[in-house]
Amino acid sequence: MALELEDIRALFDAYGSRAYGKEAVTQLEHALQTAHLGESEGAEQELIVAAFLHDLGHLIGLSKHHEEGAPSSDDGSPFGTGDDLHQYVALPFLRPVLPSAVVDPIGLHVEAKRCLCAIDPTYRAKLSPLSIHTLKLQGGIYTKEEADAFQHRPFALDAMRLRRWDDAAKVPGVKTPPFEHYFSMLSQIYAQHRETRAAH
Repeated sequence: MALELEDIRALFDAYGSRAYGKEAVTQLEHALQTAHLGESEGAEQELIVAAFLHDLGHLIGLSKHHEEGAPSSDDGSPFGTGDDLHQYVALPFLRPVLPSAVVDPIGLHVEAKRCLCAIDPTYRAKLSPLSIHTLKLQGGIYTKEEADAFQHRPFALDAMRLRRWDDAAKVPGVKTPPFEHYFSMLSQIYAQHRETRAAH
């Protein structure tokens, strides 16, 4: 089932104020900071929107958990493991309505962390304690061979850019453009993709 634009808005309205795990920002603040970092670097609009939506799977998970009446765990994961596979959760909902340039970096952003830890000696030192914890749960640091293979996948380089913004987007009080700024970008890409699909 595809998520419509207002479904995405509703998820942020309902769960955007929730804490982003044990970080000092909310889910919405993290999304806005990640997108803002991408925009500040002059990234393509599709990648900025991917940054905005990269953790939508967390919000979908919170929504499902809320419907079931179960409490979230104290590490911010609705499933109590610290790794809710959020990078995959949103993909079936987004792929019918958004292009691969948005969806694929979202699906790869966790693997991008594993790759960056393997290829950049300074990268892991900058990770937050929660990111280091989830790195272990997500399979750990890639081997050289795995990292080489990952970098040749479509949109892997975009995913690694997104990942660096993701890791830096945990600073309380940072001023960013408002939700509507990035939601407007999302709406434009959504409409363009719908027109493209209709033409084919």
